[in-house]
Order: sequence, then structure tokens, then C-alpha cells
Amino acid sequence: MTGSKTTLRVLLDAGVPASVGRAFIDAGHFVIYHNDVLAEKTPDDVVCAAALSNNAILVAVDGDMKQFAKQYGGQSARGKRFANLSIIRLRCNEVLASKRISQAMSLIEHEWDFSILKKARRMWVDIAAHSILTNR
Repeated sequence: MTGSKTTLRVLLDAGVPASVGRAFIDAGHFVIYHNDVLAEKTPDDVVCAAALSNNAILVAVDGDMKQFAKQYGGQSARGKRFANLSIIRLRCNEVLASKRISQAMSLIEHEWDFSILKKARRMWVDIAAHSILTNR
């Protein structure tokens, strides 16, 4: 948490609107679009591994990663494999998604700055139409 601006790397999952990527770019962040690096209908495990290998925060639509999130960071082999995965889950409709990301950007940046100081480096933020939830 220094005085310099945080630059995030995010990987947008397949169901995330391109306008969400634009919101991150407008805030000075680096965006990896799903269709630029992964095939259509790529399994969640592969998407998560791609985010980790690119040192990126995964941005996903709620329904798309709901099952995965239940095991996220758990004691299973799968959970341990992705224990350091940072994720932003969009739990609002496509129309609101980019606006809600823009509104939450300073919080997302703060949570990222906080997470990189932790031993178990990871960030999890849920963004809904009327709420934002951080999981530490």
C-alpha cells in the first residue's frame, strides 16, 4: 500500500461483458479477454489455471463459477491448487456490470493492495446490483 497507483491484471471469463474490460482499461489496468487466450467452453479449472499462470485476477459471472467458488481454497486437492486464485464475481446483470465495476474500482484496488501483503495472497470480491462483499 504505497503511494504509487496499483496496476491490476485481470482475466475476463467467457460470460463477462467486454464493457467490464473497458472499465478496467479506463482505470489504467491490464485486461486479458477470454476469447484472446482460451477456447470457447473451456472448463473452469483451465480458466482458473490460466488466471494464475498470468498473475491475473479472474473476473467471472456469478452463475458461471458458482460451483467452483464453493470449493475455492478448500481442503480438496482442487481447492489447494487454486488457493491463491484471486476472483471478482459479478452477481449483477450485464447492463450494470461495467458501471458496478467502475463504482467499486477503488475498493478492488485497495483489496488487491491488502491481499498482496498477506501470506495467503488472494482476493475475493462479490459485486451485486446493491452490494459489494469482500472475503478476506
